[in-house]
Amino acid sequence: MSDEPSVEAQQASLRDIPVLLFVRGIALLSVLTSLIVGLHWYLGARLIRDALMPEPYATMAWALLWTFFASIFAGFLGGRLFPRPLAKIFQWFGFVWMGAFGLLLVSTSLSDLALFLTSKFMVVEPSWPTLRALGVLGLVVPALVWGFYVSRRPETKRVTVEIPGLDRSLDGFRIAQISDVHIGETLGRDFAKQVADQVNALKPDLVAVTGDLIDGSVARLRDEVAPLGQLRGKHGVFYVTGNHEYYHGGSSWEAEGRRLGFTVLHNEHRVVADGKLVIGGVTDVEGARFSEAHAPRVDLAFAQAPAGVPRILLAHQPRFAKQAKDASVSLMLSGHTHGGQIFPFMAFVLLQQPVIGGFKTIHGVPTYTSNGTGYWGPPFRIGPRGEVTEITLKAT
Repeated sequence: MSDEPSVEAQQASLRDIPVLLFVRGIALLSVLTSLIVGLHWYLGARLIRDALMPEPYATMAWALLWTFFASIFAGFLGGRLFPRPLAKIFQWFGFVWMGAFGLLLVSTSLSDLALFLTSKFMVVEPSWPTLRALGVLGLVVPALVWGFYVSRRPETKRVTVEIPGLDRSLDGFRIAQISDVHIGETLGRDFAKQVADQVNALKPDLVAVTGDLIDGSVARLRDEVAPLGQLRGKHGVFYVTGNHEYYHGGSSWEAEGRRLGFTVLHNEHRVVADGKLVIGGVTDVEGARFSEAHAPRVDLAFAQAPAGVPRILLAHQPRFAKQAKDASVSLMLSGHTHGGQIFPFMAFVLLQQPVIGGFKTIHGVPTYTSNGTGYWGPPFRIGPRGEVTEITLKAT
């Protein structure tokens, strides 16, 4: 008798897969929700109780805290389920609290640790927890105001990169890179125009857009991204997808990129500057989750590219350098990390990526990773500044 499962058993097993995925998703959501609830309770106990707020202000503060907690989920769901005017309200509310909550949690935790260590060596006065609570608020609120101000004002960062074998006539060739612009409900048309003007003021030889241009569907954001169609480079504007394009329709955003006048590099390349430079681009690593046709393929990107000509590769995530190490890439331009966006969370970037930001050789591939031009989620940048990057190539 055969040990092979019957056709009926195999079909039943396949039917069980969506159920298993659903159960796992619910379990993960339950764990995350419980964790966030616990952290909100901890924050309230430290900042509301320790501040010795009199009634009814303490009750009002607790109610407000749990309203903020609910706003995080409302912000994520609102962007997909509600009409744009209503979605904007929910996302602004939820994302502002997300950023504030993170900073309050870190500051409170560190101050708790300081109080604990202090208690080992001296008597802690009863008033100290109250002063600590007020001190945390006095630190975090100005930080958020500053972070909001700079988040919408990317700096122009200038970087020079040596390119072995670059033709002397291209010494000084300038690439303007933008990445992680994240046009959506909290960054709209005005910001897109600001970025386009900032790039065009550099009068670059070439513009590179390295993914995560948006946070929403083409139908919702077509008018918001329209000013980016004014981007200009002597040799063109080149665009590759990031992971967020795939969350909102990767193929649709590639088509919209072409409509805006971009050259979309879907695992392909172009030869520019009279045959003296190759610009290649790959889809984001997340693309493989949605379609085999959107899996990044560096071999296809440089298929039939002229030999001996320096290659610039656009790839959204710097970790793609591991797959590009044998492709003779002279320089890879990436983004995705946002430079961590909000201190001290940049440390978590290194759990997934080989670099937080800036220039680094990764797996033998010289790589420049942008801090990003806009922001994702919380409308704050505390520490790493957003950037429009002017990369000057130097012949060696």
